Parts: sequence; structure tokens; C-alpha cells
Amino acid sequence: MTDTHLPPLSVWATAQAAPVTQRKGRYLRESTAHPAKMLPAIAAHAIAHYTQPGDTVLDPMCGIGTTLVEALHQQRRGIGVEYEHQWAQIAQHNLDRAHRTGTHTPGRVLRGDARQLDSVLPSELRGTVALVVTSPPYGPSTHGRVTTGDAGVHKRLHRYGNTLDRGNLANIGHHRLLTGFTRILTATAPYLRPGGHVVITLRPWRENAELIDLPSQIHECGLRAGLNLTERCVALLGRVADDKLVARGSFFQRDFVRKQRKAGLPLHLITHEDVLVFRKR
Repeated sequence: MTDTHLPPLSVWATAQAAPVTQRKGRYLRESTAHPAKMLPAIAAHAIAHYTQPGDTVLDPMCGIGTTLVEALHQQRRGIGVEYEHQWAQIAQHNLDRAHRTGTHTPGRVLRGDARQLDSVLPSELRGTVALVVTSPPYGPSTHGRVTTGDAGVHKRLHRYGNTLDRGNLANIGHHRLLTGFTRILTATAPYLRPGGHVVITLRPWRENAELIDLPSQIHECGLRAGLNLTERCVALLGRVADDKLVARGSFFQRDFVRKQRKAGLPLHLITHEDVLVFRKR
């Protein structure tokens, strides 16, 4: 018997091309330094599915501007807010590149704290946003990049900004992060137009080999912010081949799984992101 109270589920084939291929030509090389970039194909799929040309798309934590760039390339207006000065600059440069390559749709990056959107976003934007696409920070769970040499394996580009900055959601601990993200969703809701959607991409992570179910926790954040969950989807991080799924796990994911299996814990690579789709209650 099917539970009619469960939200619809669909699988998004968003990693048929490697991340570097998805970003090639659209994003500055400096964009790769961000520790937790959204896959362009995930943002592009959400924008194509939930909006029409001319609509406005908002990302209150836009990072390098992936949501905005993909919106502009689909003739949607993009506006983003970013807390860290470095990423806000890179996001604006990525929008400038989109304009240089032929798209004339407006795009804008504002620097500020997403928990205080009313002090950052223009008031005329209220009630006009068709789609919000964003992702919460993952704090110390990001993988970054790897450099190998005589000294062994060195991990880099795996931290958000200054780790002493307690205003950054990535630096304040898991439970306070959830509280802050609820504030962000609550502040975002008034900017949605009637029937507008909020798409949040995120994935579980492992802490001391225990899986942290962040998607379910963010679901609760959405409910507290006055949003209804209408869909819970899966965005693949691996390529769908004829008879299998080809994983695209990072070095640290593969190394961690290999060590845990050797210790007798049968873990597998995480090959998807959860996608929670909300609408304003």
C-alpha cells in the first residue's frame, strides 16, 4: 500500500558530466577554491523545472554564484547574498563572465548575513521570487582538495574563511547551524511569490563513522520556518552508465570508506545529494 502522505520522489541525473566539465568556461578558475560548491547541473535542473524565463531566482547563501550563473543562462534573473567577501567578489565576477558570453539577463550579488535578509535585499523584491535555491554550509565536513608529495597527502581548500569568525554559520557548531538556517528560511519566505518554491540541496555526512541525517534535520528547519515539504528528490553525484552507477567520490571519501571496510564496517560511497523542495505554507 502506498503512503499518500509521503512527498513525491524523483531522481535527477545531475552528474553525467564531471564537475570540472560542468564549470568549464562559465566559472573563474578561482571558483574551485570554495570548499562546498553546488553542482551546476543541480541548480540548472531546479531552475528549469520550477521557473519560467523572466522569473527571479534567489540564493541567500550564494557562494561562488552557481545558482545565479545557471539562472542567467536560462534567462532568469538571479540575485544572491553572500557573507564572505572573497566569495561575493568571485560570484560577481562569474556573473560578469555570463554577461560577456552572451546572456543579458540581470544578475546581482549582495554581501551580507542571510539571517538578516531584510537589511540586505531590496524591499521591492518581497513577494516576487519564483525560486530559492541554496545549500547549508557543511562546516568541517567538507573535503577540499588534495596535494601529494614527499611529505605525504596534504589537504587544502577545505575551510570556510576565517575559522575564528563566529558570525559564519560554518564555524558555530552543528546545532547552532540548524538554528541559524531556520532563521534564514524564515527570513526568505516573505520574498517568495504565491506558489514559489524553495529547493535545498544537501547530503548526509559521517562523523566518527556515524551517518548524520542532515536532510531530515533541515526538513524540520523548513517546517519551523512555515514551509511545507512537497518533494524529496535525489540528485546523483555519479554518472549513470548502461548497467551501473559510476561514483565520483573525492579522495577523502574513497580513503575513508576503504579504511572503514578494512576495519570491518561495510560502508559505501555517498553518490547522491538529497533535494528538499518546499513551498510557502
